[in-house]
Amino acid sequence: MLLTLEGLDGSGKSSAADSLAESDAVPDDAVFTREPTESWYGDAVNRSIADDDADSVAELFLYTADHADHLARTIRPALAEDRLVVSDRYSDSRFAYQGATLADHPHLDVADPLEFVREIHAPFTRTPDATVYLDVDPETGAKRAGGTNKLEQVDFLERVSENYERLIADDPDRFVRIDASRPQEAVLADVESAVLELLDD
Repeated sequence: MLLTLEGLDGSGKSSAADSLAESDAVPDDAVFTREPTESWYGDAVNRSIADDDADSVAELFLYTADHADHLARTIRPALAEDRLVVSDRYSDSRFAYQGATLADHPHLDVADPLEFVREIHAPFTRTPDATVYLDVDPETGAKRAGGTNKLEQVDFLERVSENYERLIADDPDRFVRIDASRPQEAVLADVESAVLELLDD
């Protein structure tokens, strides 16, 4: 089973992943991973994030390369061994975030940037079996994240949030929405309960 954790910057995905890794909610042999990865592809992505002048089309393909490598080296091998895989961010982050960055590209001639990104991924990606969406408003997310890079600004996160809502509307049975605006203890408890229920199903 491929379980992903999604949400805006500042929603608490990484804290949720850490909490799950230490809980009894998941099997001992579960694989915990994340995107961007710690590979050299992921390093290139992080360098691009830190560059305010990075071209958003070029950045998209850096993310896509990292995702493809992640699937080949980590995701598919673990799933082939019937292990649970929990990923802190995955393809939905690509669709939501890069769909937002591409919307302002002066030379990209596509009607729907989010759909453009999905079409690029369609031939090779692996859709998650379930996705826990940590729902927080853009203002709270930006404040928690600290606004340290171009992806953590309120106006940008508003567009990302709209894209996530589109993704959820397109595949509502896959997503479990959790109110992440509450105290962390309550959020983590709900994440664990949701994961337990998903695994039982």
